Amino acid sequence: MLDAEVAIVGAGAAGLSLAHRLASPASGARSVTAVLVDAPPGPLRPPSRTWCFWEQGPGPYDEALTAAWRQLRVHTPDGRVAADDITPLTYKMLRSDDFERLVARDLARSDDVRRLEATVETVDGIADGAEIRGRTRLGRPVTVRARWVFDSRPLGSLPAARTTLLQHFHGWFVRTDRPVFDPGTVELMDFRVPQPPQGLAFGYVLPTGRHEALVEYTEFSGAVLPREAYDTALRRYAEDVLRLGHFEVTSTETGVIPMTDARFARRSAPSVFRIGAAGGATRPSTGYTFSAVQRQTQAVADALRTGRNPMPPPAHSARSRAMDAVMLRALDSGRVDGAAFFARLFSQVPMERLLRFLDGTTRLHEDLSLGIHTPILPMLRSAAELSWLPRRPFPGP
Repeated sequence: MLDAEVAIVGAGAAGLSLAHRLASPASGARSVTAVLVDAPPGPLRPPSRTWCFWEQGPGPYDEALTAAWRQLRVHTPDGRVAADDITPLTYKMLRSDDFERLVARDLARSDDVRRLEATVETVDGIADGAEIRGRTRLGRPVTVRARWVFDSRPLGSLPAARTTLLQHFHGWFVRTDRPVFDPGTVELMDFRVPQPPQGLAFGYVLPTGRHEALVEYTEFSGAVLPREAYDTALRRYAEDVLRLGHFEVTSTETGVIPMTDARFARRSAPSVFRIGAAGGATRPSTGYTFSAVQRQTQAVADALRTGRNPMPPPAHSARSRAMDAVMLRALDSGRVDGAAFFARLFSQVPMERLLRFLDGTTRLHEDLSLGIHTPILPMLRSAAELSWLPRRPFPGP
């Protein structure tokens, strides 16, 4: 039996971020005891993955970054190039393995946060708190009681929504014989790939050196592809579009991110909250999650240290969610050409402003000025349609 003020279930981006914040309180701040419950090695642990985000100035995880950039580039379907400097922002690449090592190092130095390796079976509300029951790798039962529980495990199914698309991707970490990459510039969206009948597709290149990069093929659509289809698309992109010449694939990554206007419950019991993607941190229009996770976990940590109710705040504003719902409906209905939609935005709006928009930090007049660069009539029709569309369960990928 373990007792703590806080229990954190799951050691993905959200769970690790909250544990790290509680383990590193500001000078003079109230300490909070916590237990981080992490699944043993096996199928319940997520595979290695890459998180990208942007922020102004130095950040708390800079020592773990793989790379960082100030230049972003977008290729339109007809081959035109839009490039921009995003100063004062920096686009950052963080591998999950490096993030986990940094957090593990700092947790080991903390007297307030403990780590427990166990498979969680139940999370139940009890008087003045919650109780977690699980089993260790050897099958021994274990119980954790806490005043507050923050559950970051993936949901078993998505909430009902009017529109749900999937952002699904497969990437290769490559090493080329020739110095073909520009290590100072990210290829954020490269639409010089064949477009699917519905949705959109693009290439994505994160260069970490002249010879090394993460090269991905991404689609926004309603269903995932067979594995061989991603490999075929990646091979065509690497050879015919990027013209990499001979290269070696050193590792791979695959992912599926829901892009949905569903309403995510942030509380499942009086003392049990959901954080991270399970708590709505994923931005519906893009799939970016990491920055929202940081805002959410910072707010929770601040509330815990000041003795306030630590209900996680909404990860995105109501205005941002409403605009994303319109965009998703316009894409899913086919009223707008997805590749042309994004290519036009990045060609006509400063990329620094677009990134601030995606983080929800733009003002109303900036949002309106951005809106005039979208197909106005199809977007208005999609907005009007949302008022009577029912929310339905997503059947799954």
